[in-house]
Amino acid sequence: MAESTPEFPVPGPRFRAARAATIDDMKAIVQDRYGAPDVLRFDDIDIPVPGADDVLVRVRAASLNARDWHVMRGDPYLARLSIGLRRPKWPVQGTDFAGVVEAVGANVTSLRPGDEVYGETNGAFAEYVCAGPEEVDRKPANLTFEQAAAVPLAAGTALDCLPDVAGGQRVLINGASGGVGTFAIQIAKARGAFVTAVCSARNARQALALGADRVVDYAREDFARGDAHYDLVLDLVGNRSLGDLRRALAPAGTLVLSGGGVSKGGSMFGPMGLILRGTLASRFASHRILLPHYKPSRAHLATMRELIESGRVTPVIDRTYPLSDAAAAIRYLETEHATGKVVLTV
Repeated sequence: MAESTPEFPVPGPRFRAARAATIDDMKAIVQDRYGAPDVLRFDDIDIPVPGADDVLVRVRAASLNARDWHVMRGDPYLARLSIGLRRPKWPVQGTDFAGVVEAVGANVTSLRPGDEVYGETNGAFAEYVCAGPEEVDRKPANLTFEQAAAVPLAAGTALDCLPDVAGGQRVLINGASGGVGTFAIQIAKARGAFVTAVCSARNARQALALGADRVVDYAREDFARGDAHYDLVLDLVGNRSLGDLRRALAPAGTLVLSGGGVSKGGSMFGPMGLILRGTLASRFASHRILLPHYKPSRAHLATMRELIESGRVTPVIDRTYPLSDAAAAIRYLETEHATGKVVLTV
C-alpha cells in the first residue's frame, strides 16, 4: 500500500560532496542525479559538523519512506521546484533514524553523549547525522534501534492526519497496511475510535491484529459504494476521486488527504494532484477537508514515545537491509507491496 504525501524540506548546509576517504569520513548513501535506484551510491563523505543547537548522532538504523522514492526519482516534476530542478539539492538520502548521541552543540541541554535517540532530518542514510532541536528526542526504551527508526515520519504523519479523533467515532483508513496506515490504525484505536481498515486480503490479518474493528478488501468491496458512513476518512493512497471519498463520509464528516506513495513515475503532479484539488474543494465543500502540512516535531516524537512505551502502539517492520543495500531496499519499496516499514541497519 502507498504511504504518506511526500514532503520536500530545504536542507541545511551540513553536507559536503563525496571524495576520497579520510579518518574524518563516514559511509553514506549519496545521490547526485535523479533516476532509478542505481543512482544511489554507497560512498565516503565528511562526517557532518553539529552547530550550537545540533546533536550529532551515530546512526544505528534508518527507515525508508515514500518521500525517499520521490526525491530519488525527482517525481513528480513539480516537486523539483523545492528539491532541485536538475539534481537533488542535498547529496545524502533519507530522513528517519535512530542511534546514539555522539556529540552535542553548546546550546543543547536536554541530551548528552551516550543517549539513545530517534528522529527525522535530511541525511539519515549515513553512519552519522546532525539533527536540530525539533528533529530528535529520546528513543522509546522498549524498542530496538530498527523499530525506533521506523517511527518518526510515518507516525508523525498519522498523528497529524487524525485531529480530534475521540471515542466512538467511526474512522476509515484507506491504505491501512503501509507505514503511515499501520500507525494510524493503532493511534485511532488508542483514542477509542471504531476503525475500518482498507487494504488487500493478504494484509487483513495484520490490520485486525493492530486493532482494526473491520477490514475492507479493496479488491472485493468498494468502501465508497457501501452503506457505511464515517466521521473521518483518511486517504493514504491518492487513487480515488474526491467524490468517491466524500461519498463515504457522514454529513458532518471530515476528509483527510495525505495520499501519495510511489507511482509509475514521470508525472507532473503525481499524488499532489489530489491534494491540489482538495485544497480548492475545501473552500466550497459541505464536508470538512483537511490537508495536513507535516513537518518534524519533537512533540510528535514525545507523544509517540509515550504511546509506544505504554504498549498501545508497535511499529510494523516488513524487512531490513544493510545500509550498503539501500538501492535494493528502495527497489522493494517501489513494488508497493511493503507491509509497514522497510529499515536499513547501519
